[in-house]
Amino acid sequence: MNSSGPRRTVRDRVERRALAVLAVITTLLLVGMFYYPVGAVFREAFFVDGRATFGLFVEFLRDPFYFGDLARLLRGDPLREVLPSLLSFERPSSIVGFTAYQAFLSTILSVILGVPLAYLLARYEFRGRRTLRSLTIVPFVLPSILVAVGFRATFSTNGPVNTALGFFGMGPVELLFTLEAIVIAHAFYNAPLVARVTLAAWEAVDASAIETARSLGAGPFRAFRDVVAPQLYPSVLMGATLTFVFTFGTFPIVLALGDASLMTVEVRVFRLVERFDYAEAAALAIIELAISLTILYAYLRYEAKQTVQSRGARPLPRRPLRPPALTARELVPRIGLGVYSLVAFVLFVVPMVSLIIASLTTDGGSWTLDNYRFLLERQVEGAAFQVQPWPAIRNSLLFGVATLAVALPMGITVSVLTTRRYRGRKVVDVVAMAPLAVSGLIVGLGLLRGPVFGIEFGGYRLIIGGAIAIVAAHAVAAYPFVVRTVAPGLQNLDPRLVESARSLGASRARALVDIELPLVWPGVVAGAAFVFAISIGEFSATVLLATGTDQFTMPVAIERFIGRRLGPATAMGVVLLVVTSLSFIVIDRLGGEQRNGGL
Repeated sequence: MNSSGPRRTVRDRVERRALAVLAVITTLLLVGMFYYPVGAVFREAFFVDGRATFGLFVEFLRDPFYFGDLARLLRGDPLREVLPSLLSFERPSSIVGFTAYQAFLSTILSVILGVPLAYLLARYEFRGRRTLRSLTIVPFVLPSILVAVGFRATFSTNGPVNTALGFFGMGPVELLFTLEAIVIAHAFYNAPLVARVTLAAWEAVDASAIETARSLGAGPFRAFRDVVAPQLYPSVLMGATLTFVFTFGTFPIVLALGDASLMTVEVRVFRLVERFDYAEAAALAIIELAISLTILYAYLRYEAKQTVQSRGARPLPRRPLRPPALTARELVPRIGLGVYSLVAFVLFVVPMVSLIIASLTTDGGSWTLDNYRFLLERQVEGAAFQVQPWPAIRNSLLFGVATLAVALPMGITVSVLTTRRYRGRKVVDVVAMAPLAVSGLIVGLGLLRGPVFGIEFGGYRLIIGGAIAIVAAHAVAAYPFVVRTVAPGLQNLDPRLVESARSLGASRARALVDIELPLVWPGVVAGAAFVFAISIGEFSATVLLATGTDQFTMPVAIERFIGRRLGPATAMGVVLLVVTSLSFIVIDRLGGEQRNGGL
């Protein structure tokens, strides 16, 4: 008797239930790694000595240290005394006020830098345009602490900016530990975000509408104001909103480039955790989350009221950046783009180049390998602030691989669940994408106060080690990016492909593995690259969970160095940059081989 029949029956049953099992496992992981920890933060803030209370929030709202003049109003100070200060444009001294102030300035600079880049990519054709467009994704995968070290090297006394100014008899400029340095570093990250969001709007502008306006007598400026600008406003506002939310929740940039007078909400939360004031840290983190979600909700309400542009619009043709002959009218915008290119080069290219140069030079400017020798020879185990380079590299790689093993299946499963037609799909999408709206510091604090410290369960205390908690935090931060790269591809597939496979007897899981995933494999590879890069560079949750353990990573090692010796910090930054770049190359090569074999 052939025994393959029963085995095939068991396999068929497993395949039929595979997606349901994966959905249950993903749900349990999401609850354990995200919702329970975030719930622990809420519990810490709302329950004191076992009783529900809003006392911590009332104290924060009435404390000028946190809310400045608004707190004075809530305490009963007369409006006539508080109003002049409220209407002034001076830098707020309160924690929340300064956080919003630096986020506003960062947003303005990001929009100023991002919109011209989108215009350049959308309206002009030139060699390397596609490469430049692809490079706008780079800041999203560079660890923020790495960028902070790059800016420290760029604007230091002996850095390239002051060296160039000294060559022309100017300077030096002291930008380190200033608000300006923080704002510029934020623009490095968020200007490309604004550019990518606005670029899609530029490319969707209907050329026929502009031609109609011009034929009716409108000049170039009025045609832009009445036809083009209304189509760009929503995208620019979207990029600005995301930038404000991201910079409002800033942490590593301010920690590395700021000082005690430049403290944001997240830095304050971190300092409170260092002092073991967990309840106050939790309450302040919830206030930050509430402000961020309110801003996002306001934008989403605005976006919902906007009319959707009809399909079939004829895009504007791109003009050559260097035509055979330039008229005076065409020369002005190109001069502006030239000036912009110079500024963009200083802001986006020089910091990474400065990082590499600083790692290979002394304070006097001579070439040396001493910074790398320091990493290899002078890391003494047990020192107060020093960490050994190899454990940091090893931990980062191991955490990256473990995060990939957890986040990639989670992201693919959520992608399938959010692209199928069923009642409640939008709720599933919101619940699954919630980690995008919560900072890593809140997730790290929740994991620290929950699984790491221990969970009482049936008379037993379940304690999850630091390494597992770190991987959980990384997976929560990374898997939404898998969804964003895989789900659009699944959504655009012809549903008849799956229906044909199902009619031939294939289970839903078999159809996914044999048909859908091979067709969207580039998105899977891109998601894997994002996951690994995010894990390698994650800092906010890791620095909380690795404190007091030997689970430190390369970003944590950089933070340990940067406040004491810039040279070793830049050397470790170069190591992190090399590891991240090699990881991308390896994942891309593996994805290419699989793609060729699968198709």
